[in-house]
Parts: sequence; structure tokens; C-alpha cells
Amino acid sequence: MKKIISANNAPAAIGPYNHAVVAGNMVFTSGQIGLVPETGKLAEGGVEAQAVQALKNLEAVLVASGSSMADVVKTTVFVKDMNDFAKVNKIYGEAFGDNFPARSCVEVAKLPAGALVEVEAIGIVK
Repeated sequence: MKKIISANNAPAAIGPYNHAVVAGNMVFTSGQIGLVPETGKLAEGGVEAQAVQALKNLEAVLVASGSSMADVVKTTVFVKDMNDFAKVNKIYGEAFGDNFPARSCVEVAKLPAGALVEVEAIGIVK
């Protein structure tokens, strides 16, 4: 059984996708960028501000799915510039505390809406 998730506290999808899909006891999120839900615009302040907002958006999607940041088992982080890795890594670490999931991080040529960072996750639903 598959359940479609749409989070009220995350920015609306900017394409033909859902915020997340729950299958069994697993949640698979779409990538979240640093769009501010209230404005639909990227958070101002560069990659740090966008990383903070992207992780807030991810958390909102996880909560709407019946999951949480503590229940994430795998993330993929996409960065526009690998030179920003240390900045993003610091913010990412703060978001997950001591409960780090498995992770991949890749540099990409371009992200939606001109974003500098995007994060997707796979988690457990309680």
C-alpha cells in the first residue's frame, strides 16, 4: 500500500511530484530546497540560509508522514558547489544532532529554482 503525503508546513511542489510517499513503514521524501513556504522564494543569505530552510522543509514533510529527523535512515544532499560542503555539513550536523543517518553528497550542475542545496531522505514511519 502506498500513501501520498502533502505537508502543510512545507513549500508547495514546483513540479509533478508529491512531498513524500509512504510505503509500508518507510517514507521516501522528495528533495527539499530552501524555499520559504510563506513566500515561495528561496531563503536569503546564501547556502547557509538555504540549507537551514531546506532541512526545516524536510522536517515538516517527515512529520506530516508520521516520521521525524530521528527516524531518517538515509539522506542524499545535492550541492551546486562542493566548495560549500563544509558550510552545509555544519548545518546538516546541527539538524540531526548525534543521530546521523547514512548519507551521500554530490555536486550537481543545477538545482530547481536556482537553489544552492537540496536534501532528500528515506525514513521509518512509526
